[in-house]
Amino acid sequence: MKLVIAVIQDKDSNRLSNALVREGFRATKLASTGGFLRAGNTTFLIGIEDERVHEVLQVIGANCKVRDQLVTPVSPMGGSTDSYIPFPVEVQIGGAAVFVVPVERFEHF
Repeated sequence: MKLVIAVIQDKDSNRLSNALVREGFRATKLASTGGFLRAGNTTFLIGIEDERVHEVLQVIGANCKVRDQLVTPVSPMGGSTDSYIPFPVEVQIGGAAVFVVPVERFEHF
């Protein structure tokens, strides 16, 4: 058995949740916050048999898209902010960060 941990952007959360249910996968959804952009994320915890991990990864990949977004960097820490002029920078966001870890034991009460 494996535990799939998928951290995705909030914009993709409902689409992924619906797709997982449609494909017969059960998941626990947790609200989380990203460190870099300090934006809302959703973390899915999916317990799955070893032979179905590939199927779950396909569903995640099909429903979590990478997109470009303009962000304004935060001011530098320390030093003078008098000469700091923040210019928007285009970064890629979205997609999914997925971890697949072995489960030694699972109990359901």
